Amino acid sequence: MVKLSVVIPCFNEEQTLRACLENLFDIADENLSLEIIIVDDCSTDQSFSIATELVENYSEIKLLRHERNKGKGAALRSGFAKATGDFVAVQDADLEYDPIDLKRLLIPLINDDADVVLGSRFLSTGAHRVLYFWHYMGNRFLTFLSNMFTDLNLTDMESGYKVFRRDVLQSINIEENGFGFEPEIVAKVAHMRLRIYEMGISYHGRTYDEGKKIGLKDGFRALYCIFRYNAYRAPLPAQFLLYLLIGGCAAVINLIIFGIMLSSGLSLTISTLSAFIIAAVINYLLCILILFRHKARWNSWAEILIYVVIVGVVSLFDLEITKSLFKFGASPLLSKAVATAIVLILNFSGRRYFVFPEPTSGPWRSRGVAIRNE
Repeated sequence: MVKLSVVIPCFNEEQTLRACLENLFDIADENLSLEIIIVDDCSTDQSFSIATELVENYSEIKLLRHERNKGKGAALRSGFAKATGDFVAVQDADLEYDPIDLKRLLIPLINDDADVVLGSRFLSTGAHRVLYFWHYMGNRFLTFLSNMFTDLNLTDMESGYKVFRRDVLQSINIEENGFGFEPEIVAKVAHMRLRIYEMGISYHGRTYDEGKKIGLKDGFRALYCIFRYNAYRAPLPAQFLLYLLIGGCAAVINLIIFGIMLSSGLSLTISTLSAFIIAAVINYLLCILILFRHKARWNSWAEILIYVVIVGVVSLFDLEITKSLFKFGASPLLSKAVATAIVLILNFSGRRYFVFPEPTSGPWRSRGVAIRNE
């Protein structure tokens, strides 16, 4: 007998909640028992009353309620904490996803082939309601970007059907309160190098008139979450692309300061070193805030010392390249620009491998990898 905990985040779903529960109960059999956890996110319609009535009629249902609306991610966080099943699934309270698909998603988990199984609306040959083209393109773009930073090859990162081993799920610290939960959880299971499977599911999408809630601002939040939860653990190519933006900003500042100091009458050596050091500090702050560590240990003196040493070594390279090019007849500004471009790779290598050494995301690799809280 396998026990599946199904967490249902519910906000103003009085039209569909009862039918959703009935569909869920249909998948229970002699080999599968259910624990259903409804988390009412301070609904303003009759959803909570309906859920309360269902709890009285079915012992399998647990009901939680938020005193204020917090969002889907917060509702799931509350529900996951109360789950006791072998596996845990997410089920939206609407009727967009068919619970019969959950039985298929469980197979790789039951067979111990997977730690996480994601449903994909784009792999299935089942029924799909035809709806918004730009939503489809948005999902594809976000999935592509997420894959780039997680080193996974998912087809539907934003899918609402995700099933987990309970011990895996409860080891993850979920921070997002809203729809940012989807890219966050994908990022964190990728960091843990878990065995991730994907299977096709049917999809019966809703229009906005029928109660669909996700909007443009949620798309921008998903974009932000992809960067926030992935950048510091992204594969090398993705990190380097981001560093080109950060390094590019620092390089422009470097050149501007160099030009100002040189035109003020300072020597080439002083202008080069001063501009480099100022740009290096700005680069360091941007790396912490955007790329390598979004929760930096500001009190790590070893980290700062290593960084200072690397800056010192690279600044000497920068100075020597600038002076050498200048001696060969290049203008001071051109010499500095070429030197800045060359040391960009040295800067990135030093920060990536010495200042901010972090294992990258990627697919599961070893059965010995410990599950840890990200």
